[in-house]
Amino acid sequence: MRREEVVGVVGTAPARRSGGLRTGTDMSSRLMGFLLGFASASSIGLYYFQGVTETASSQLLESVEKLQRGAGKISSHLERLQAVEKEMASLKAGMAARDDVGKVRGEMRKLHEGLHLEMLDLRAHVWGVEQDLGKVVKQDSINI
Repeated sequence: MRREEVVGVVGTAPARRSGGLRTGTDMSSRLMGFLLGFASASSIGLYYFQGVTETASSQLLESVEKLQRGAGKISSHLERLQAVEKEMASLKAGMAARDDVGKVRGEMRKLHEGLHLEMLDLRAHVWGVEQDLGKVVKQDSINI
């Protein structure tokens, strides 16, 4: 004998909800969730990356401008140094040598000594004339 029992319907599909996103165990909904998560994470990462890139590029541009200003200052300093070097070269070319200065000093010393000797001779001569004049004046005053 066989016993048959009445069993309810086995294997009935659950009712599906209507709407945009469905959760479930089937592969397509899992794949859709993965792709949606990946896309949202990628877009947030891209937004952050663009912000970082924009900040870095503005900092790079600012540092390049500072570098250009510094290079301009250095080039102006170099131009001034070259002008000073040219002036120094022209002054060196016109400058008297040490030997020349020594020769001129020796000649000036000889001239000074010669003039001093002539002055001493002239003083001696004037003194002699004064002495002679003094003798003549005494003799003339006595004769008067």
